[in-house]
Amino acid sequence: MAEPGVIRAVLFDVDFTLAKPGPDLGPEGYRVLGRRFGLELDPSRYDEARAAAIATLERHPELEHDEEVWVAFTERIVRGMGGDAEGARACAAAMTEAWEQAANFELYEDVLPTLAELRRLGLRIALVSNTGRDLEGFVAHHGLDVDGAISSRAHGKTKPHESIFRAILDRIGVEPTEAAMVGDSLEDDVEGARALGMRGLLIDREDRHPEWGEQRLRDLRELPAALGLSSARSARRP
Repeated sequence: MAEPGVIRAVLFDVDFTLAKPGPDLGPEGYRVLGRRFGLELDPSRYDEARAAAIATLERHPELEHDEEVWVAFTERIVRGMGGDAEGARACAAAMTEAWEQAANFELYEDVLPTLAELRRLGLRIALVSNTGRDLEGFVAHHGLDVDGAISSRAHGKTKPHESIFRAILDRIGVEPTEAAMVGDSLEDDVEGARALGMRGLLIDREDRHPEWGEQRLRDLRELPAALGLSSARSARRP
């Protein structure tokens, strides 16, 4: 049995935690895709349009995975970029489908070194994501060394519902108190994990939440030290 408080596993969110959208999913990608549907989208309006879409994003009341939520979200971006016309819905559906393709994402440079260090320290690693993407395909495409992965589409519930966390913890054989969750969403990742008894840490690459102090990471390579893993595990070695 593990010692109380000892971390045996780390769960990671995927989008904006391990991977960032590639060019086809960004402002220029919207512009190119929009032309297929007769729309002239302005890349300079992307950030504002996305922020407005996030502000009006509505979850399913029971935290059910709902593809329509993401199509509607993307349609708001399309319309906010100047595509407020016929074709906006079809364009949004096509872009939503593009977000499901592993090849359209790029890993952050700190990901592989961090996963390798966690392995060296003997930890289990898993992914948990609110996505319709095939995470097993994503893992294979990017060569990630993990013990399990679960998506909200496959599970049926989205973070921060406790069942999606429990499902992946059961799969890798770890109790909530023995696990940490790392993600870019305060509500979905950090607070969702803590409600279940896990440690929750925020990845804050853009320095938006300095008030979180030691409970946030600017770079994933800070994770072992933040969890007290490097010193604690080294001390046990003969």
